[in-house]
Amino acid sequence: MLSKEKMARINELARKAKATGLTEAEAKEQTKLRSEYLTTFRSSMLDTLTNTKIIDPEGNDVTPEKIKHRKKYNLH
Repeated sequence: MLSKEKMARINELARKAKATGLTEAEAKEQTKLRSEYLTTFRSSMLDTLTNTKIIDPEGNDVTPEKIKHRKKYNLH
């Protein structure tokens, strides 16, 4: 998870972009922070999906094989 400071900075830059626009340096910083946020988010989502087991109404494990494989070989 991204730190509170970085999340606050992302939001600050977004508000400034809407209000007055960003300088070139701020735009680069925003792009870097957004990229870092997306990388963290995707990693977290993949971990969540890898550790999810899907059970149908009859009680059968219907977790997709791709997820079972990732979990079995600890692929993150």
